[in-house]
Amino acid sequence: MERQLVIFELAHELYGVEIAFVESIIKMQAVTAIPHTEQFVEGVINLRGSVLPVIDLHKRLGLPAKVLSKNSRIIVVMANNTKVGMIVDMVCEVLNVSGEAIEPPPAMIAGADAEVIIGIAKIADRLVILLDLGKLLSDV
Repeated sequence: MERQLVIFELAHELYGVEIAFVESIIKMQAVTAIPHTEQFVEGVINLRGSVLPVIDLHKRLGLPAKVLSKNSRIIVVMANNTKVGMIVDMVCEVLNVSGEAIEPPPAMIAGADAEVIIGIAKIADRLVILLDLGKLLSDV
């Protein structure tokens, strides 16, 4: 079965989420910090009149922090009946990927956040880490 994925970059690696969960991709904007939230929650933004929580995927996935650039984007997703913005380094493309090109994550990948990885897609000479948004956003 073919999947349509939004591919983005985080810490020089490629990640992907199913496009069915993506509502929009917007340029970075000022984020208002909210005290006493999880360390990966950057704050909130005003998106078309609604307050939207925004998380930093670097922090959520335990990756090294990155300075925002002109390529940084907020991917607005809906999962678990929750709309959230995710800060990424850059959105690369939207791709159709066949089911045969996706493998489960290797068994040696472990740790508390390993469950957020649902597979690895082999696309030409690149590997794309596929994220489970339901599990990724379960703490938000």
